[in-house]
Amino acid sequence: MHARLQALPGGTVDVAEDAIATLRGALRGSLTLPGEPGYDAARAIWNAMIDRRPAMIVQALGAADVIRTVDFARERGAVLAVRGGGHGIAGNAVCEGGLLLDLSRMRSVQVDPAARRARVEGGALLSDVDKETQAFGLVLPLGINSTTGIAGLTLGGGFGWTSRSLGLTIDNLEAVDIVTADGVFRRADATQHPDLFWAVRGGGGNFGVVTSFAFRLHPLPTQVTAGLLLHPLAEAPALMREYRRLVAEAREQLSAWLVLRRAPPAPFVPAEWQGKEVLIIALCHAGPVAEGEAAAAPFRALGRPIVDLVGPHAFVDWQAAFDPLLTPGARNYWKSHDFDALGDATCDVLLEAVRRLPGPECEVFVGHLGGAINRVAADATAYSRRDVAFVLNVHTRWRDPAQDEACIDWARGLFHALAPHAMGTVYVNFMPADEADRIGGAYGPNYARLAEVKRRYDPLNLFRLNQNINTAGPAGART
Repeated sequence: MHARLQALPGGTVDVAEDAIATLRGALRGSLTLPGEPGYDAARAIWNAMIDRRPAMIVQALGAADVIRTVDFARERGAVLAVRGGGHGIAGNAVCEGGLLLDLSRMRSVQVDPAARRARVEGGALLSDVDKETQAFGLVLPLGINSTTGIAGLTLGGGFGWTSRSLGLTIDNLEAVDIVTADGVFRRADATQHPDLFWAVRGGGGNFGVVTSFAFRLHPLPTQVTAGLLLHPLAEAPALMREYRRLVAEAREQLSAWLVLRRAPPAPFVPAEWQGKEVLIIALCHAGPVAEGEAAAAPFRALGRPIVDLVGPHAFVDWQAAFDPLLTPGARNYWKSHDFDALGDATCDVLLEAVRRLPGPECEVFVGHLGGAINRVAADATAYSRRDVAFVLNVHTRWRDPAQDEACIDWARGLFHALAPHAMGTVYVNFMPADEADRIGGAYGPNYARLAEVKRRYDPLNLFRLNQNINTAGPAGART
């Protein structure tokens, strides 16, 4: 069976049956065409709004498979998508009519507990990393949804519960093995290809396919103080003022995030509160349980919570605590802003919008940053947003395509209402597909240097299915 691939910058290219057979025979992994077993499962990603059909799917088992696939796409001028965990909101992990390179079978995590180092393959999920590192009482700062892929998270920056004390994921990255657009396998670190190493720490998938990451790890008890405090939304104005005071005083080991949504139908939520608007304070202390209990006490003393679930938890369980609310198969659309403070006007806009949520799974969360993240110079890595105190994500989530317009319009309306109070920058991993004009705000003052590295390693823009760096210059910072 022959294939017809979408070509760059347009049109198609025919691939003969013998060329397909040759590639298939050279792979350790598999090559799947439309109609063959496993095709639909391989093309499905987290965001159900994305339903694309690649002409070919390669599921790689190692760097050799990645090299052969990159060469195959480049030599034919074909559209190439690269999938790690398939969790990105923009849906760039899969292409229409092109060649999909899927790393999801490359999930090895190897920990050296004595050296406190880990080597992680590009298809691993955050749960893979957490389970392996915590077996040795170690941790890598990661995101808050354990089904996220390590590659996309890391290449965009990466932050979560331990980042205020341990930095971003990229701040703990020591090297990458990467296949660039010319099909060459390179090790990039502080001394080998340092420009490339700088660029992959926040510049996304613009520069190649990372087959493995080398990370520095940190000690962390397997039990930490963490949990949720649920409050009625009616108490939110006073609670948010107190929240701002407490986080300004909090030690860096403590992260306190806000979530505004309807209470889910979870066993821990009283039946009379399920489906009603609530403000949730989510806490995690990256240190011994006793110290965490003391750090969490002022937050637990606020108001009269409906539910107080703060206490000792296994860290790997806390890392997966939000997974049930973020399962694959739903339709998702995000809008995001960075803030240096949460002023009264910002809180008023948020609360007004949350009183008219378009669906039971829609929410707004406010991530608490600062600390070790902001002690790194803005030009030390491609990720430049080292002055952000809070990152806000408007997360609309629904099931019925008939709700698309209502949910997306609500998210955009809240985004625009918040814009006068925001910094004008954005976390690249939170950008949906329709935000090309915000890429300048994502990469900020580092854009010009990123464009230079892009020209050097990918002059034909083979790796364009991402928040793409235009070597002619950045797009605007706002929508």
